[in-house]
Amino acid sequence: MFAIVRTGGKQYRVAAGDKIVVEKLDGEAGASISLTDILLAGEGSELKSVEGLTVSAEIIAQAKADKVIVFKKRRRHNYRRKNGHRQQHTILKITAIGAQEEKKKAAPKAKKADAPAAEAAAPAAEA
Repeated sequence: MFAIVRTGGKQYRVAAGDKIVVEKLDGEAGASISLTDILLAGEGSELKSVEGLTVSAEIIAQAKADKVIVFKKRRRHNYRRKNGHRQQHTILKITAIGAQEEKKKAAPKAKKADAPAAEAAAPAAEA
């Protein structure tokens, strides 16, 4: 299964097990995050609904990109400016693509002794 995910103003096609480099996200290496802005999902040539779909990923590393040199010059004006920039990015490993699973604690089951008492109270409330 694949999904098209939007993060950091860019779109990425991801599948389980892929590693992608995205704009910097909060979190430390080893932390799990959930990408919820999913534009498209499918399997093979068949498209699926993206309602309630999430992509879970694990942060592998926080890193910096290669340095980009910014050089400005204006001819015959003795104007030269040299600057460098290293963009920060996050390396993610996609762990799963699937529906959002809500983990709820099961309500404690009523004891057998409590059940008849509750049924007896119901007819009394009607009268």
